[in-house]
Amino acid sequence: MKVIKITAIWCGSCLIMNKIWKKYEDKYETVSLDVDMNEEEVEEYNIGDTLPVFVFIDKDKEIGRLVGEHSEEELVDYIEKLGLDE
Repeated sequence: MKVIKITAIWCGSCLIMNKIWKKYEDKYETVSLDVDMNEEEVEEYNIGDTLPVFVFIDKDKEIGRLVGEHSEEELVDYIEKLGLDE
């Protein structure tokens, strides 16, 4: 599974989620995109106005999205619901 993590350096919720996600970066291939630095790539994902956005991709197909700030427990529960909790 691959995770596209879309954040911004000025986003407080993104900073919180980045800290949480650090524990999982080694478990899942992660591509980090900044909304201001990677505008063209981010545009492909139609992210809307809320950050951060985690796009979960399996076999080159989007299987889920987690948008906004969440607790670590909510993140883990979401990954489990996607069936990706190895």
